Amino acid sequence: MWWTGHMVSTPAWAKLVVALTTAGPLALVGLPGQLTGNSLATGLSPEQLAGQRVVYSYKGALPPASLLDKIRAGQAAGVIFFGENITAQLPTAVQQLKDANAQSPVKAPLLLMTDQEGGKVRRLPGAPELSEKQIGQSPDGVNLAAQAGTGAAQNLTAAGMNLNLSPVLDVYRKPGDFLDQAQRSYSTNPDTVSALGKQFVTAQQQAGVAATVKHFPGLGPAAAGENTDEAPVTINESLDELRSVDEKPYGEAIAAGAKLVMMSWATYPALDASLPAGLSPKVVGEELRGRLGYQGVTVTDALEAGGLRAFGGTEQRAVRAAKAGMDLILCSARDSGQGDAAGGALTAAFKSGQLDQAAFLGAAQRVLELRKTLH
Repeated sequence: MWWTGHMVSTPAWAKLVVALTTAGPLALVGLPGQLTGNSLATGLSPEQLAGQRVVYSYKGALPPASLLDKIRAGQAAGVIFFGENITAQLPTAVQQLKDANAQSPVKAPLLLMTDQEGGKVRRLPGAPELSEKQIGQSPDGVNLAAQAGTGAAQNLTAAGMNLNLSPVLDVYRKPGDFLDQAQRSYSTNPDTVSALGKQFVTAQQQAGVAATVKHFPGLGPAAAGENTDEAPVTINESLDELRSVDEKPYGEAIAAGAKLVMMSWATYPALDASLPAGLSPKVVGEELRGRLGYQGVTVTDALEAGGLRAFGGTEQRAVRAAKAGMDLILCSARDSGQGDAAGGALTAAFKSGQLDQAAFLGAAQRVLELRKTLH
């Protein structure tokens, strides 16, 4: 019998999901995060796929109901905690987030993260109490770096978190530079930064907490007052200097298995004169993934940063970052509406084809694979 009703066309994105997730593994070899027949992304809606790329933040002690609803719907990858979230009610907040995630169709732990670098930059009280600079200046730096990584992991685990936005692997140039002001860099020597950063990463991840190395390709040359959170910053180092000094610790950390790389919002004319690193396909795709061979998860720095004022609002920045190759978009304005806006923009750009759909699925897959490795 001939059916005379309206023909229902299948959206292009849906056809692509079917094609990629049913293809044999040999057809899909070669790209990091590439989908295979048993892909974790199989069956996810565009909203859920976009959600795998968004890290939320919120104001106050407890997450808002709207964020819990997003998590239940499988439309959030994780949450970042700041000082105002870390109160006596933190155990309740973490449990609410985990309970919501248990109801999600996406069966993978949430990414629950904070900045626990050590010294002055700690959201949680306790380890690591030494700053990176203090560790770098110690004759026992290698052991202290490993102890700091283990201590950070134990501290986060006790708080219910599983991802640390640390260590900083930037090589500062002179006392008083931007990163040195808070003692956030191990050393002016790239070999020292490489050795100590590798120890921190390895120890932290062996203790069950994912490490994030930052801020690629390196914020070390930033002078005092050059803060991408507040304004645009340009790093005018030569290509040879960037690669031999600033990128060296990242190559070592990647070889050691660092699970995430956070990109800098500074602009590096030697690599791309027109775009900040985290918005640049040249820096993310060619330098980090191509030259250094990185296959893990990339994460932006704060999406609301003043250094991005020339690149539109939340929606435009999120899409540009995804187009550049960023997997996770860090919405850290302490407003869950920022995450909603980023997720909505990514969903629309995925459906319309504004963002390459195979690359989009690959990014979601990398994040899901990371989530599956954590608790």
